[in-house]
Amino acid sequence: MSTRPPRTAPGEGPLLDVRDLTVRFTRRGEPDTVAVDGVSFDIEPGEIVGLVGESGCGKSVTSLAIMGLLPGRGPKVGGEVRFGGDDLLTLSDAALRQRRGRDLGMVFQDPLSSLNPVVPVGAQITEALTRHRGMDKKAARSEAVTLLERVGIPDPARRVSSYPHQMSGGMRQRALIAIALACSPRLLIADEPTTALDVTIQAQILELLRDLVAETGTALMMITHDLGVVAGLCDRVNVLYAGRIVERAERHRLFATPRHPYTHGLIGSIPRLDSDPGQELPAITGSVNDNLPWDTACAFAPRCSRAIEICTEATPLVETAASRMLRCHNPVPATSA
Repeated sequence: MSTRPPRTAPGEGPLLDVRDLTVRFTRRGEPDTVAVDGVSFDIEPGEIVGLVGESGCGKSVTSLAIMGLLPGRGPKVGGEVRFGGDDLLTLSDAALRQRRGRDLGMVFQDPLSSLNPVVPVGAQITEALTRHRGMDKKAARSEAVTLLERVGIPDPARRVSSYPHQMSGGMRQRALIAIALACSPRLLIADEPTTALDVTIQAQILELLRDLVAETGTALMMITHDLGVVAGLCDRVNVLYAGRIVERAERHRLFATPRHPYTHGLIGSIPRLDSDPGQELPAITGSVNDNLPWDTACAFAPRCSRAIEICTEATPLVETAASRMLRCHNPVPATSA
């Protein structure tokens, strides 16, 4: 049985340290498409960190690059992704397969397409248990039942033999979480885990993830476009736009005083219970495709209500102060954020 590296203790540095991660997709005869453009962040043991932004900002590509799940042809990946002393980007395929499932777990966005439709859910859990924990089939099946019970699936002894199409959307998402947690990974990446679920089930899934982090000490990287999810779950938040992090702050500070106009717009578009029922929600104009190259300007400038001349002429520098990172030429004043 393989040995597991020791968990990182608090004060010994981050569990995951991403530095200048870049992902470029290449197509013959066409310019490269930059999906992730110099992203840097870290996650401490037991911490819940959010990666937030609209669809197309590079969130899922970032997570797939960390997990080594990007297609073999096409993307060019650069930078460093340090985990447990190793740079995951330099590991061989065999070494990375040993880390996935054992040390790194992932809950994908669509459970119906992520689960194998012709294999019972229990068998998909026991595969990880036999491979990474060396269990025999009987012990692995018993553990699979325990995991299904742990994630809140009713009648787990029966459901362990169910196929994905025999389960509801919420049950399938819980089954995915059970698979990801089978080997007690040190880091769990959840990519939009509540997409397409009704509000009640969303709340149950989020509460489940919060409780599992508290019980196991597993660090959680939450990828979402829903700031309501972030508000009730994350410790720190990274706001991503056009492949770069434009603002980073502790959750309460970010919601109390959003400084980047993009963050300010995202938070302003959240419906509030105390707002006038007839009041129209403010919206960010344009779409994520309306951007400028980061190398020569601020990518958000074409959509920004605070854009000034320099925004289209120079790349905004990164400012770091009081645990907040900001990339903006003309940020929202802290007193009016």
